[in-house]
Amino acid sequence: MTLPRTPSFRLDGRRALITGAGRGIGLAMAAALAEAGAAVTLAARTAAEIEAGAEAIRSAGGRAQAEVFDVSDLAAVEAFFAAQPAFHVLINNAGTNRPKPLWEVTEADYDAVLDLNVKAAFFVAQACAKSMVAERVQGSLIHIGSQMGHVGGPNRSLYCASKWALEGMNKAFALDLAPHGIRSNTIAPTFVETPMTVPFFENAEFKASVLAKIKLGRLGTVEDLMGAAVFLASDASALMTGTSLVIDGGWTAD
Repeated sequence: MTLPRTPSFRLDGRRALITGAGRGIGLAMAAALAEAGAAVTLAARTAAEIEAGAEAIRSAGGRAQAEVFDVSDLAAVEAFFAAQPAFHVLINNAGTNRPKPLWEVTEADYDAVLDLNVKAAFFVAQACAKSMVAERVQGSLIHIGSQMGHVGGPNRSLYCASKWALEGMNKAFALDLAPHGIRSNTIAPTFVETPMTVPFFENAEFKASVLAKIKLGRLGTVEDLMGAAVFLASDASALMTGTSLVIDGGWTAD
């Protein structure tokens, strides 16, 4: 009897781009893909952070480089992708949040959140996919969404709007790109402790309200997301496209 073999989770020989990679989720995912064998490019606006991250990955035996550019600068995005071979994996991670009641949201708030979380994410994915299609490179686009792209939340009107939009874009991307052997999926985490979110959890009442909805009883960590990133980047998820891995400790199950 010949047993089926588990598809490989390895990423040897593949190039991966991670945006917003200077800290938190982006840096963790860069480390995860590098550990699986990918040559990773860490992209962000702040040179010191991504250079330190790339150096740490290299020190751990991985292959990594830092590239400074602003994903909201569409000319910079186009120039970046034009200057190098196609990537096999994109982790579309750069994002922001301005939590406040809907009646306090300003036009500046709207533009800040939607321009980065939706517009920049769209055009980074477009540029990456165009390069992949042109060079006949098959691979995986991974967009970092949120449980708030599946439910609503108080003081999260802009964030929910952006993450629900990302889920819809992802499904359409998957349909457009399937004939080219390019997959598109999202990872939708619950509240994760990162440098961006730590200040929110200093509010004991807010933290308690969050923990009451996470059925596993704890906040997420970046390590909780690293396996999902490797899975979606690898051949282990070869038939998976147009969907979302919701990593929320049971938040959306209720």
